[in-house]
Amino acid sequence: MKMKNSSIRSFFGLTLCMPLLALTACGGDDDETTPVTPAAQIQLGGEVERPAAYTVADLQKQTAVTQTVTYASGTTPQTRTYTGASLWSFLDGAGIKTNAAVKNDVLGKYVVATGADGYRAVFSTGELKPDFGNRESVLAYAETLNGVSAALSATDGPVRATAPGDVKGGRYVSNLTRVDVRASGSTKTTVGGGVSTSFTISGAVVRPGSYNLAALQALPAVTRQAGTSAYTGVDLWYLLNTVAGIKPPTDAKNATLAMYVVATGSDGYQTLVSLGEIDPGFGAKPDLVAYSLDGTALTQNGFARLVLPEDQRTSRYISNLVDLEVFAAPVAP
Repeated sequence: MKMKNSSIRSFFGLTLCMPLLALTACGGDDDETTPVTPAAQIQLGGEVERPAAYTVADLQKQTAVTQTVTYASGTTPQTRTYTGASLWSFLDGAGIKTNAAVKNDVLGKYVVATGADGYRAVFSTGELKPDFGNRESVLAYAETLNGVSAALSATDGPVRATAPGDVKGGRYVSNLTRVDVRASGSTKTTVGGGVSTSFTISGAVVRPGSYNLAALQALPAVTRQAGTSAYTGVDLWYLLNTVAGIKPPTDAKNATLAMYVVATGSDGYQTLVSLGEIDPGFGAKPDLVAYSLDGTALTQNGFARLVLPEDQRTSRYISNLVDLEVFAAPVAP
């Protein structure tokens, strides 16, 4: 791609700005104007057994994954072919720390991808894990253009995180500098188990509150297929964003993409869902809080159950739902 000095072009859903002596890293679909220098290494940290710094050469030693992705940049469709290392394999190889005493503890963690300009996007470990959400995100270091694979441009690379399946490019983090695995930070615990009759929405929302069956049934209903089962309930994004009102930080671009929600059951079982995963403008996953199954009220699953219809397994479903807690991921020190 040819550019004149100080020109601005749209590429990968991002704004590229190239003044005379600086490069601009961008993430998401909105304009970004912070001059940065592309990172020579990616720092892997947080809840992993083997934190380390990785270069492109290190990533190239891992099994190469080539993927073609399509998403919108504003209203313009973009199709790109990337090659890189599997993000899940990268994390799994470093050893994600889990507590053996907590069932499926890995599902209560999240991953923050950070660019050189400070732009951040969150993925839940559950959406990345192949036997759950199975999002095949890669740490891309090459792009195929006109049939030739070459290193990413200085503006996008050396490494870019991808979010295949997202309808917009906000979680494609360019000039990647950090990948951090973190625990949810939720302090919710068991309420003694048993069948739930209400749940709360708490955390970073404008209108925290409590919901019983009548309150849920008063909201717009959706019915979604999960395998051979048809669940009816309330869309999770609608419940959090429209009903409770997500309260994002005011000092970050695409701030909701660095947020997540933790669902807790009456027995203390938890799962974490990134907001980017369910936002209709990005991941657009059809997750819902269900109150009926195949036309019949839920019984042993409590009056409400978190359902993720596109997951490979049901381990991220939360029966006997008692709380949905919304968080903004803190900035790494």
